Amino acid sequence: MSEGVRPEVRYKRILLKLSGEILAGDKSGGIDAEIINALVRQIREVADLGVEVGIVIGGGNIFRGVQAGSQGLDRVTGDYMGMLATAINALALQDRLEAEGVDTRVLSAIEMKEISEPYIKRRATRHLEKGRVVIFACGTGNPFFTTDTAASLRAMEISAEVLLKGTKVDAVYDSDPVKNKDAKPYREISFMDVLQKGLRVMDTAAISLCMDNNLPIIVFNVGVEGNLRGIVCGDRVGTLVQG
Repeated sequence: MSEGVRPEVRYKRILLKLSGEILAGDKSGGIDAEIINALVRQIREVADLGVEVGIVIGGGNIFRGVQAGSQGLDRVTGDYMGMLATAINALALQDRLEAEGVDTRVLSAIEMKEISEPYIKRRATRHLEKGRVVIFACGTGNPFFTTDTAASLRAMEISAEVLLKGTKVDAVYDSDPVKNKDAKPYREISFMDVLQKGLRVMDTAAISLCMDNNLPIIVFNVGVEGNLRGIVCGDRVGTLVQG
């Protein structure tokens, strides 16, 4: 390939789902500078290819709504606290992306006009068309829904061609590879098999939403630099989940 020529991309518009725990790296919580900078390099790399990138990020490195009960909090209150945690991560990611010259917008499902724009589908789509990375904060804005479900919903709303679930493992396995050294990875699997086998890809609502709307999911290790670029350029990376 001659210098300066962009490779052809398979996916023009993607939705990248990142868990908050990924940002913590090996720490128990917070944001690891090396981890977030490595993520930013990968995101910038695909954005430079002309790929339109939407991102939904979790908040588990700061607070998880499901922790509320064990801490004596109401579940609804806990879920809203978790949504605010995603806003913290979204702002951190935006800051690092813009430091690298990537034009970025944070759109929040909960109005916080001093630090983000309110989520409006048409506005999000327009930002993507202008080449801006769009980070969706605060999940769906409703308690009892995970950021996995928010990722599926936003992917559908912005007409993403694929939902990319960035994880710490390289594929979907038939059992926990940490506990079972003989666990076997899937290269491809159907939505129905994921649901029937109870595989921990995304929560049931998120999988069902993608299945009903025929939106493929690719589960991959986002910690390996080059994986994100490889996927958008058509390489077989991770596990493909589709109808």
